[in-house]
Amino acid sequence: MITIEQFRKWALTFPEATEEPHFEKSSFLVKKKIFATYDHVKKQACLKLSAMDQHLFSVSEKEIIYPVGNKWGAQGWTIIEMKKIKAEVFLEVLKAAYCKVAPKKLADQVNPEQSSDLFFHAFIQSKAP
Repeated sequence: MITIEQFRKWALTFPEATEEPHFEKSSFLVKKKIFATYDHVKKQACLKLSAMDQHLFSVSEKEIIYPVGNKWGAQGWTIIEMKKIKAEVFLEVLKAAYCKVAPKKLADQVNPEQSSDLFFHAFIQSKAP
């Protein structure tokens, strides 16, 4: 299980990332745009992904990573079950979310010269036997 303390530590390592309350949740932002939230009660994260990243991560981890079940899901917002996800997978999804929302200049500091959709390639390689 990934705790809020781990989530916070990882999310705030990204350039110019900040944390602010968002209703009953913690939100993580870059340049005043939310890239992730954490629901303390449900132990779920909600991250903003590209359509490609959302599809690819969801296909491989259907019960752990899945689109929000309304119009927000169609916009890339994706639920992560924090009790079940492996740390290395969560870090890749979190990085993809940050890079999706961050200005290119900041995203390039995290993932130089790569689109966020390439995160899935690294993710698949980490699951290979």
